[in-house]
Amino acid sequence: MPTPADRLYWKLSSFYLFFFASVGAFVPYWGLYLKETGYSPAQIGELMAVVMATKIVAPNVWGWIADHFGHRTLIIRLGALAALLCFAGVTLVSGYWWLAAVLATFSFFWHAVLPQFEAVTMTHLGDGTHRYSHIRLWGSVGFIIAVAALAPLFQAFGVMLLPWVVLLLLALVLSSSFLVEDRALPATTAAAPGILRTLTSPAILWLMAACFLMQASHGPYYTFLTIYLEGEGYSRSLVGQLWALGVIAEVGVFLMMHRWLPRFGAWPLLMTAIGITALRWVLIALYADVLPVLIFAQTLHAASYGLYHASAIDLVHRLFPGRQQGRGQALYSSMSFGLGGAVGSLMAGYAWTAFGGTGSYLAAAGLASFGLAAAWRGARSDQARV
Repeated sequence: MPTPADRLYWKLSSFYLFFFASVGAFVPYWGLYLKETGYSPAQIGELMAVVMATKIVAPNVWGWIADHFGHRTLIIRLGALAALLCFAGVTLVSGYWWLAAVLATFSFFWHAVLPQFEAVTMTHLGDGTHRYSHIRLWGSVGFIIAVAALAPLFQAFGVMLLPWVVLLLLALVLSSSFLVEDRALPATTAAAPGILRTLTSPAILWLMAACFLMQASHGPYYTFLTIYLEGEGYSRSLVGQLWALGVIAEVGVFLMMHRWLPRFGAWPLLMTAIGITALRWVLIALYADVLPVLIFAQTLHAASYGLYHASAIDLVHRLFPGRQQGRGQALYSSMSFGLGGAVGSLMAGYAWTAFGGTGSYLAAAGLASFGLAAAWRGARSDQARV
């Protein structure tokens, strides 16, 4: 008979499964959808930047509301419902400015959901936050299932089915949000220093700089990888399998993080992840036409996302105490996947036009290298603070 802990595990895991299945449908194929709709590389980069840019503001707005008024799960449900309704606008009217407006409103609510659910998850885990990766790995499973299943579907019937697939998955996200309730903070952790004092900590400033640069370096990957590899002669089905391979490798890391974090510490693991990411972009830039090298580069997604995200989440949880958890997770989301993702997508669109795929990925490797330097400074600042 399942224990309460088992039931909580599957309730939390189901949300990650469906949320990242929606990401697995949207991120790898949205650029391709826009290309087949007739948009230029620069316009594709701009429209992807719109999705990322709302993540700069939205998580912080909703994080402030959640930290002040509580009821995180209510915010999650409202955000999921509003995202579903807004994205339906993609199916109604075509046109650049209409699509930009739809993506802006959809992503404003979509980006409210995950940071607050991360805070809910960490609160439920209490002192066992190192177990987060075992729950989060189901998000990777959802991504794998979506990207692998949709590749042959789109090859057979065309990528114009994409909006309807995303709508179905958003409906499942909304449904799963009703499985989990809020948990009150323990009284011993409710008090925290002022948020301005927390935000001006050098360790946090360097951490946010590292996360921004790391995600900005992903601009060519999330915006153009499918287009890039199809241009190198790979089939759409194989490209989908390569996307899935990267996330399968990520699952392996999530299975090990509960051991690695206590043993090695979050800062060394974060620096390792960023350094490996720089290497990954160089390999994709120079050897995308060599399948064995490309396969190896995709397995490095284990570090680019799995190792990086689990380490960063652990650092944010530790550096933002008590009731600042919501704003801490929101700041991490907005600075990395929001501002970093928006700048990366925008730069990738223009760089792709000017320098092509090779130049864009080499520039991404440079950004990741600067991120490594920022993480190193953050680790030193954190040690000095202690």
